[in-house]
Amino acid sequence: MTTAFNPNAPETIVNPYPGLAELREREPMHWNPVSRAWFITRYDDIRAAFRDKRLSADRIMPFVEAQKHGKDGDEIAYLGEHISLWAVFNDPPRHTHLRGLMNKAFTTRRVEQLRADVAGIVEDLVRDWEDGQEIDFHKAFAYPLPATVIALLLGVPQQDVEHLKRWSDALAQFVLTSKTNEDKYRVAAGALREMNDYFGDFLAARRRNPGELVTDGLISASDEGDRLTAEELTASCILLLFAGHETTTQLLANGLNSLIAHPDQMEDFRANRDDRKFVDNAVEELLRFDGPSLTSPRIAADDFELHGQTARAGQRLWLWNCAANRDPSVFENPDRLDLRRSNADRHVTFGFGVHFCIGAPLARLEAQVAFPILLKHFSGFERLNETQAWSDSYVSRGMTTMPIRLHR
Repeated sequence: MTTAFNPNAPETIVNPYPGLAELREREPMHWNPVSRAWFITRYDDIRAAFRDKRLSADRIMPFVEAQKHGKDGDEIAYLGEHISLWAVFNDPPRHTHLRGLMNKAFTTRRVEQLRADVAGIVEDLVRDWEDGQEIDFHKAFAYPLPATVIALLLGVPQQDVEHLKRWSDALAQFVLTSKTNEDKYRVAAGALREMNDYFGDFLAARRRNPGELVTDGLISASDEGDRLTAEELTASCILLLFAGHETTTQLLANGLNSLIAHPDQMEDFRANRDDRKFVDNAVEELLRFDGPSLTSPRIAADDFELHGQTARAGQRLWLWNCAANRDPSVFENPDRLDLRRSNADRHVTFGFGVHFCIGAPLARLEAQVAFPILLKHFSGFERLNETQAWSDSYVSRGMTTMPIRLHR
């Protein structure tokens, strides 16, 4: 008997975990008639699927081919032409080419050098917050911190950050698969055209005046003479901008939301905010418990069998990262937030294998810096709404607003 699970239902968008737990237990390879896709929900299955060559990350061009003659065909074709250059939407060997060159520019050393800068940005953001003040944490902190940091990393002028945020939000309607916006293709294509124009000019300026930025590293990155083309270079910058703030925004907001719901864990975090080992593990647990990733979509390149079910070539599969992160076969009492959990870092929020998120070190660093400073300055964060407004994305889990009251 097929288990009923509607990913579009309002109650599922707010809290997908009970329904996913039922799928994980009763039907771990589930055909979902609402999404017309297969859902995989167990931890071991998802880890294996990330490395299975029968499952392709290239879900952009098959969609474009299927939709290019529809009413939004021109916009979808434009989006496909450019977003198909993103490493995340490619399989080896092209993924190896794109990711390898990006890795040379987006290094752990470059990210770690930002730690003091990130702390300064966090202090600036909270400096004027007062006791009893009501703010939208999403708008006042969770967005501007990662947007400012990724702009700093790429060398984008701070006065341009708001433009980039607007373009990125519009592009997210397509990339993160909005369920409700019928105008998403036109909006996303328009934003991508503006981003392409912007980064074309920006990269030309960096070529004339090179320095030590990530973009300079991308420009000069080579592997036995295998350089990024101009189109790949622009696409890689847009991908880093998009992924570099979207994931971290949701990590910060979801993380604080989880801490508010578990005051004992918030107090443990506050008491140990100067313990780097504790902080690092606490961030991993926040990523596991209610992180910024819902699913990782794939396309079956060949027939794919699992638990007696068969996904036919060409069908979509959704690897539910967040369900894997609550799998009781891996995580004891998985629905409990435990900042001292010994295996919290086994989560698959950032994916697994060759498609492991390139921005993971930056997201981790920002959270490791931000939460201790927030807990140093404020004794409490009071939610003003009983339930939060959650995004309707299939891919990303995060709030659209988060009104809270501050307590110094």
